[in-house]
Amino acid sequence: MARLGIDKDFLVDYGKLERSVQTRVAEVFGKFEEATHTGLHLEKLNNPKDDRFRTIRIDKFWRGVVLAPETGDTFTLLKVLPHDDAYAWAGRRKASVNALTGCIEIRDSIAIDATLPELARMADRAPRLLFEDVADADLTRLGVDEQTLAFARALTDVIQLEAARAFLPQSQWDALYGLAAGLTPEEVWAELGAAPEREPYDTEDIAAAVERSPGRVVLVDGPDELMEVFRNPFALWKIYLHPAQEQVVRAAFSGSARVTGGPGTGKTVVALHRAHHLAGLAGGPVLVTTFTSTLSASLEAGLRLLAGSDKIRDGIDARHVDQLSHQVFTERHGRPAILRDKEEKEIWRKIVKRLELSFTETFLAEEWRHVVLAQQVTDAAGYLAAKRAGRGRRLGARQKAQLWQAVWEFQEELKRRKVWTHETVCVEATRLLEERADRPYRHVVVDEAQDLHPVQWRLLRAAVAEGPDDVFVAGDTHQRIYSSRVSLRDVGIKVAGRSSRLTINYRTTAEILAWSLGMLRGEPIDDMDGGLDTVAGYRSQVHGRPPELRGFGSQRGELEALAEKVRQWLDAGVAPGEIGIAARSNMLADTAIAVLERAGVRAGSLAKVQEADEVVRAGTMHRMKGLEFRCVAVIGVGEHQLPSSSAVTPVEEDELTNAQDLQRERCLLFVACTRAREQLNVSWHGAPSPFLSGLVR
Repeated sequence: MARLGIDKDFLVDYGKLERSVQTRVAEVFGKFEEATHTGLHLEKLNNPKDDRFRTIRIDKFWRGVVLAPETGDTFTLLKVLPHDDAYAWAGRRKASVNALTGCIEIRDSIAIDATLPELARMADRAPRLLFEDVADADLTRLGVDEQTLAFARALTDVIQLEAARAFLPQSQWDALYGLAAGLTPEEVWAELGAAPEREPYDTEDIAAAVERSPGRVVLVDGPDELMEVFRNPFALWKIYLHPAQEQVVRAAFSGSARVTGGPGTGKTVVALHRAHHLAGLAGGPVLVTTFTSTLSASLEAGLRLLAGSDKIRDGIDARHVDQLSHQVFTERHGRPAILRDKEEKEIWRKIVKRLELSFTETFLAEEWRHVVLAQQVTDAAGYLAAKRAGRGRRLGARQKAQLWQAVWEFQEELKRRKVWTHETVCVEATRLLEERADRPYRHVVVDEAQDLHPVQWRLLRAAVAEGPDDVFVAGDTHQRIYSSRVSLRDVGIKVAGRSSRLTINYRTTAEILAWSLGMLRGEPIDDMDGGLDTVAGYRSQVHGRPPELRGFGSQRGELEALAEKVRQWLDAGVAPGEIGIAARSNMLADTAIAVLERAGVRAGSLAKVQEADEVVRAGTMHRMKGLEFRCVAVIGVGEHQLPSSSAVTPVEEDELTNAQDLQRERCLLFVACTRAREQLNVSWHGAPSPFLSGLVR
């Protein structure tokens, strides 16, 4: 029975086809099994570079390009193009099997041959070749075949390699690019996810290579699966794995493990695949969790795309940490009454007044959350002995006694009112789990780990027994947008020796990534395990326009320019849902929506619109976390808006906390800017934010 594979690059192309062509593609390939058995539609090319390429008729104007195996019945749809373009595209290309990974690869063989003579002439005159220090044996070991090797030996500049990305085999180009970026052959080997020991692959068996290529081809069984792919083309494309990611997904760890990486490096994709992999091992229920309901819903949607309706999905529980703590709490005590933020501030305010303290209610609340709760302090002696690293303001014994009295009165007031905070619910849920002989989960997978509070980490630690593959952590402390800081070791999660780092950005262009990283260079950012994290080595292989930076004399002028820019994007063919607007405050985001609507652009709030709604989406920088758009406008990046004064502790109150707050605001801007895939606009009115110092020409 014929089986159809869909090349991941076609999934991106499919979303750009006219609706009528999309419908016709679905009709043709929905009957693909019948067509291949009867010999209909599949046509050979005249004088192709690879006689395994076929075309298939979509309609009078459009043709599909299909890779047909010499043996077996697995066919792969590569392209759908206008008639002449389809024949030209197929006639230039060859399929091959990568000797290192065993996966399918496609190359523009004519372009390689046509470019090589001029490169060779330039190489003869050049003082140095790009890969002159890399031995042929190392290149061959990394999967570089004879044709690509000859091409590589003629390169003199990385710019030539970047220009060749369109026609070289992707996995071989990845290997060369890694070497050009300064990685050793061993580091490139690891990034390509090659097995340390294996039998040689049969480089003539295309059908087997397709089966081994989940990072490039999605295989479908029947028209129902095919239609599911076509309903979610770009979303499905986003859950493919690079070999380096797949290596982390399928690893067996003796305990907890962690993956880190910058924005767009695929940490969430790895987390989802990891959960699916662990559930498929029949190792008990798996919890996939994060810190907000928005991100939890995104994880749930990703799991639906990845797992579909398979039985493995039944073994995965996707929910955010507060949902878990409230469930455990409610099962024993009933639903808790949660103290509102306004009420909490009023309690602290009254305590400050009654005890005549020199501390602000904000300082007291932060001390309670980030020292008392974070370190499980239960009495005055424990508070006197508690570490206050990161709190900044030094306290004498008398001041600590005053603070503990304030904390004690606050906690007593919670008891008197019979109310809880989300943190105290979490503490109680942890106690209940620790009392149990069994634990609810066999494995826990945590995404966006950098923003979880220590009490949440202890809950997750209590939800799974210590053992192989118990907790898997994915995060990036450069993207921390809340004030929680933690040492994983202190909450019982030991990842030493079991950490991996992803460095290739699959979302953002090199120009946007480099500019955004400039905001963080020199910032001492912790790694959640006693050391410092780094942005060194992060890179993107996709190039595009540099970010556009513009200042205005007034907010009105800035927002009118925003409406004009959005209209330009729409006129260029960008879908409304592929445009995102990020602001520091809800008020500015709502104002931008109103301006866009008056300009005739359909727009809506990220907090309200559904993913399927075809509108331009605007929201706070916090709401942008975990999302991505083709085009992003970050607005209101002025000196009086970012950093937000309400989010920064005054330096005279606590110097270190002030520095941490400023760093968090800087990271928030970094997160907003790296949501952009192709185009980024950053604007302000008045003077620019100090975070843009050195980045504005």
